Amino acid sequence: MAPKPASAVGGKAPASVTASKAPATASKAPAAAKKTSKKTAPSSDGAEKKKRKKVRKETYSSYIYKVLKQVHPDTGISNKAMAILNSFVNDIFERIATEASKLASYSKKSTISSREIQTSVRLILPGELSKHAISEGTKSVTSMSSFLLVFSRYSPFVCRIQRWL
Repeated sequence: MAPKPASAVGGKAPASVTASKAPATASKAPAAAKKTSKKTAPSSDGAEKKKRKKVRKETYSSYIYKVLKQVHPDTGISNKAMAILNSFVNDIFERIATEASKLASYSKKSTISSREIQTSVRLILPGELSKHAISEGTKSVTSMSSFLLVFSRYSPFVCRIQRWL
């Protein structure tokens, strides 16, 4: 059996150990009291401190998830994979927008139209992928135009949107 240390004799710790621990705990207690007092104490105008709004981060994750479920209903996706796909979509969007902006500036236009988007997709995406992207984009614009044509007689706001297309 190992011998007991001299400081543990009689069940008491030496005064130097307790003296060094006492100020440390005493200094922590007022700090904790200060933290709680800031939350509950009203400010000078009498109103309580407002809660911070949660910063919203816009991602494509919900849309990616919907497409995944259309293609493979029984397959899931991890957060890391979703972050990679979100980064990929942002990168492709930025490339297409930059190229469309260049094309508009070459022709001295201040507006990017569907024609600039279509040309930039042809330039950026390779081969068959660009053909599929252009057909899907054309289908989407046609669908939106027909929707606006049907509802144009009901709302003057829709007529303004239709002129943009």
